[in-house]
Amino acid sequence: MRFSLTSLFPSVRCGALSLGALAVVSMLLPAPASVAQTVRDSTSTSSLPSLGDGQGMSVGAERRLGDRIARDIYRDPDYIDDPVLGDYLQALWQPLLGAARDRGDVPPELAERMAWELVVSRDKRVNAFALPGGYLGVNLGLVAITDKPEELASVMAHELSHVSQRHIARMMTREERMAPWMMAAMILGALAAGSNANVAGAAMAGSTAVAAQSQLNFSRDMEREADRVGFGVLTGAGFDGLGFVSMFDKMQQSSRYDDGSFPYLRSHPLTGERIADMRARVPSGPVAPKDAKVGPASVVTLSGVGASNPGGSSGLRLDLPSARGAQGAAIGLPMPSRAQHALVSARARVLAENGPDRQRAWLANGQSANASSGDRYAAALSALRLGQRDLALDLAQRLRTAVPSEARPTVDALLIEILLAPTAAGAASMPPAQATLLGELRDQALTGTSRSSALLGAQAALATGQPQRAVTRLQAWVALHPRDAVAWQTLSRAYTAQGQSLRALRAEAESRAAHLDYAGAVDRFRVAQSLPVAQRSADAMELAIVDSRRREVEAQLRETVREEEERR
Repeated sequence: MRFSLTSLFPSVRCGALSLGALAVVSMLLPAPASVAQTVRDSTSTSSLPSLGDGQGMSVGAERRLGDRIARDIYRDPDYIDDPVLGDYLQALWQPLLGAARDRGDVPPELAERMAWELVVSRDKRVNAFALPGGYLGVNLGLVAITDKPEELASVMAHELSHVSQRHIARMMTREERMAPWMMAAMILGALAAGSNANVAGAAMAGSTAVAAQSQLNFSRDMEREADRVGFGVLTGAGFDGLGFVSMFDKMQQSSRYDDGSFPYLRSHPLTGERIADMRARVPSGPVAPKDAKVGPASVVTLSGVGASNPGGSSGLRLDLPSARGAQGAAIGLPMPSRAQHALVSARARVLAENGPDRQRAWLANGQSANASSGDRYAAALSALRLGQRDLALDLAQRLRTAVPSEARPTVDALLIEILLAPTAAGAASMPPAQATLLGELRDQALTGTSRSSALLGAQAALATGQPQRAVTRLQAWVALHPRDAVAWQTLSRAYTAQGQSLRALRAEAESRAAHLDYAGAVDRFRVAQSLPVAQRSADAMELAIVDSRRREVEAQLRETVREEEERR
């Protein structure tokens, strides 16, 4: 098999670091010597060998490397933080994390010190990848091609297992023992890709040929282990194990005519052995009905970063509850159904496409008599993106009456988006019926427990001249989710609407810190401290918080600068 920089880095470009290029960290490094260990496998009574323990690279070092990469991801134009998609992905992700902990795949140290954060790319190519430190990337293209929750969850379980088995750390550990310069060249090349593709090529060209053959062998071992552990995680979380099989079948069919749209197939090559192994693990028996809900009748609870994990970088960081322990919880996100998945898959498809021709095609398709709910959702969202607000509203309202109750919140979120979009004559001219509907959806969202309801409800409150309601909801949210950058940014807007400049600047600083932009955060804190005395003295408690947080973030900035200097 021949390798080239073009095939390994299809999305390397000048400018911000491309998410696709970052997969180099987990794609190229050669294999460690296999060390026989016993790993748990809930589907088999035999002991299975693992790939080694990765003891040479500490969890802290891996996390720091991941944070460094994440800082560039947040600045990438393809990075997308969509609350509706985020809620859905978390509803899959959290049960998987809980199951991995219950199985012993995620020991306490990993649970506490890894980021466990999903980062989503607008890229419409089918891909997902694990990065150092517990960051996992998902392309919208992957969400768009899946037909049911368990298919998408199977890919996420596989990538989660790459992290829990510390595959990346093992590769780096072995590389360091073999040739430190080689590891440094490849990692620095990946990071340099964001600023200059030529520099990236020069950094990696010498090491690629040396690493290629051993990576092929290691990749097969690594993929088999991630399949094996991932299957146990998937079924342990309550998802149908057939999701692995159907996703493999989908990928196998795609591999026959891959035109570059499936980079996942190159970084995770399918083999007949892997496919046969997954099929053998699925117990024989009746298949669940097509419209049945996936997983146990449980509720997924999202929680914020605790004081014991100050290094967390995302408002969506999870506390890893038991996969089963969340059942009956009073708040949170229900396990997804196929009806919900159809809508979210349609959303991913539309958000990943910028061409109006495709959007017009989806709009026409979704208005046909035999259109599915996913087609109708895609039509409504396409109409909104094409500037046809009233048509989008009509399509979404009709869809709302046709979907089952568990999918209705996804449509309600779309309705809020449509109603918040500017009208041709301005917001003041919104018809009374639309204003009434927006008020009802706003009140409903502000009492909801999901991230999308909190953010969209706050945006609706701002649009309807009720900034205090937005402040109240978002203050409660960021108290539990202090690393949620979008929530802090929306809260800054709400404070600005109230004329609270000090609090608005502090919220803006927290938003930048949440995305690891420590220099930008320090700048905002300093601006807050330089406000006129009257504005500062009017809120002494908030000023004290600003002073304290500035010192904390300055310390993080100094540590980041020190690491960068050592890297040079």
